[in-house]
Amino acid sequence: MLERSTDSPPSGAARRQQRHFRPSETLLSAALDQLITRGRLVVTFPSGEQRQFGEDAGSAVIVAIKDASALSRLMANAELAFGELYVDGLIAIDGDDIDGLLALVLQNLRRHGFKTGATPPGMRLFEAPRREINDRKRAERNVAHHYDISNELYRVFLDEDLQYSCAYYETGAETLEEAQDAKKELIAAKLCLRPGLSLLDIGCGWGGLALHLARTRGVNVRGITLSQAQLPVARVRAQAQNLAAQAEFVLEDYRETEGAFDRIVSVGMFEHVGRGHYDEFFRQIASLLAEDGVALLHTIGRADGAGATSPWIDRYIFPGGYIPALSEIMPAVERAGLYVTDIEVWRLHYAYTLRAWRERFEARLDDVRAMFDERFCRMWRFYLAASEAAFRYGGHEVFQIQLARRQDAVPRTRRYLERAG
Repeated sequence: MLERSTDSPPSGAARRQQRHFRPSETLLSAALDQLITRGRLVVTFPSGEQRQFGEDAGSAVIVAIKDASALSRLMANAELAFGELYVDGLIAIDGDDIDGLLALVLQNLRRHGFKTGATPPGMRLFEAPRREINDRKRAERNVAHHYDISNELYRVFLDEDLQYSCAYYETGAETLEEAQDAKKELIAAKLCLRPGLSLLDIGCGWGGLALHLARTRGVNVRGITLSQAQLPVARVRAQAQNLAAQAEFVLEDYRETEGAFDRIVSVGMFEHVGRGHYDEFFRQIASLLAEDGVALLHTIGRADGAGATSPWIDRYIFPGGYIPALSEIMPAVERAGLYVTDIEVWRLHYAYTLRAWRERFEARLDDVRAMFDERFCRMWRFYLAASEAAFRYGGHEVFQIQLARRQDAVPRTRRYLERAG
């Protein structure tokens, strides 16, 4: 725990005249002076000097930078270095208030017109296309990096149905299980399902959504995944629920799928496609979808336009991933010859979901530590906290985009969703 000073740290010109400040500390201080104009940040530098940034009043987020090399790393690439330094314990936050620090930084970035994934522009824009080349082999490696680390890890913090995507919180007071059930029911309504229809689930995960739709709507499902760990779980669950005849799960890349399907759904997978493959993805949707079929894409999206994936997230959590803006999705949909029949934007739903996951994760830290180690616990705490902050303050939201090959494939108004509910 860091010591809270009872004396107000120096401000303004006096703060810039600290005698023992090193050049690297001066540079970082100048950057923080410009960035933090709302709220209050107190930083203790490796030299022992302490400075305040932002407003003089109100509670402060108090941080200590423990290593001199951390300063140059932060100046070179703050988005990458900050996560690394936190995980390694080289940045300490009073009370481990990672939520408060992320909120302070992201709100000030947005206030100044910046967004995560925007700097440093030269290096980031050059690297992004290379990182997002997701051919079959690289896509398999990327999936394995995140989804195949341990099924038991995901059972620690997900709901019983293992839904690893945004839940639907109508009031915000729902349990995680209730909100995930509401998400599945809303998806079922938007797909206009009826018994006997064929459904392709692209990126089926552990099979929860596919099995729910087979069980409650009587559809015949083909679920495809690239995860070696998720596939056997989905198959076992289908057998246990006596749904093996209705729900088939296979290890398959979406580009290799053949046939025709009355309905297609993809939840939480499009973020792994990569911008260079959007045309390929939607052309495949169009080719697999029946003439009177309906497709639904559920994806995390950007409210503030095109950007670049956080280098920390790309390196440690989701290699090859990218969160798209609507302006990046729509041209590929149009070129594929598909109609957009409905778009719904979910705001803050994922923030609630991530908070619920984090609470469960923290409640079972000893179990996670036994599976991995303390560093892994800090890495995933940072991942969950930073993701929640991105949805609360960083311009991230969720898009549900309904697609069809014909304008009359779905009802003309959204009242059918009310009747379904």
